[in-house]
Amino acid sequence: MEPQASCSAAAPLTERKFHVLVGVTGSVAALKLPLLVSRLLEIPGLEVAVVTTERAKHFYSPQDVPVTLYSDADEWEIWKHRSDPVLHIDLRRWADFMLVAPLDANTLGKVASGICDNLLTCVIRAWDRSKPLFFCPAMNTAMWEHPITAQQVDQLKAFGYVEIPCVAKKLVCGDQGLGAMAEVGTIVDKVKEVLSQHGGFQQN
Repeated sequence: MEPQASCSAAAPLTERKFHVLVGVTGSVAALKLPLLVSRLLEIPGLEVAVVTTERAKHFYSPQDVPVTLYSDADEWEIWKHRSDPVLHIDLRRWADFMLVAPLDANTLGKVASGICDNLLTCVIRAWDRSKPLFFCPAMNTAMWEHPITAQQVDQLKAFGYVEIPCVAKKLVCGDQGLGAMAEVGTIVDKVKEVLSQHGGFQQN
């Protein structure tokens, strides 16, 4: 994948792939990244790339993710001189749609506050808000119930981002309650809805 601002970026969606950029953060729900990507790749006309935080890498194996995977090191390795590409801007231009799944409590707080200290948060800070951005919160129930969480989620909504709500279940830590990332099937269905609205997906 070449996340460049090229003439293809202006081509009609019917003539090119619809570009989905998946952001993944350091929640245990990142275990589902390989499944989520594989399900997205089943959608006709979709091209997928992933931006990962460093902590998210703890929960999946890169070899299980069959698309281009970008992390902080890539941002700095490709930029040596003033004329070199800026990866978070190239990714912002390449993507038609952004899906952050899971969005952990730490990155939620960063995005709500405008902090952009890694590749993923830089992409989000630079995001073209005329394009859809969906986020899937995922955290421990006690973290979800903290008063700051609702404020931060509301702030992201005020930016124009769309929440795919977390669900209640028994969490990996053993706690029972809200905070688990939405099911992969639910997330994929939401992506299909966006594609149908933008003319980038034809259901079989």
